[in-house]
Amino acid sequence: MSESPNIAVVRRMYESKAAPDVLQEVIHPEIVWDITPGFPGGGVYNGFESVAHDFFGPLFERLETFYPVCRECYADSENHVFAFGHYHGAIKGGKAVDVRFIHIWTVRDGKLVHLRQAADSLVLDRALNG
Repeated sequence: MSESPNIAVVRRMYESKAAPDVLQEVIHPEIVWDITPGFPGGGVYNGFESVAHDFFGPLFERLETFYPVCRECYADSENHVFAFGHYHGAIKGGKAVDVRFIHIWTVRDGKLVHLRQAADSLVLDRALNG
């Protein structure tokens, strides 16, 4: 069985380790980015520019590296892709951290238009704040 085109778009983003040039190609400029409360920067961001500056900007002030690693992806008939995996990162100063997540993506016309995220916020909070 071949992989769905929607899963291929999501996997491309993960396999790039969220490279900025790939993000710009696969993420719709008006994406809705919904991050679970309790996660650093948790909240809803509207538009790729807000995601880049308002979510990732402050996050990378405290992290040396941080990227998603997808372990499993499933698609439904409603243009959703369910991704299970973990974030891998390093806190400034070198301490490594792995944080489990589930992402629910909505894909339209080959672009990611909506993300709903849930993650183990406590693990990241302990790594950042001792």
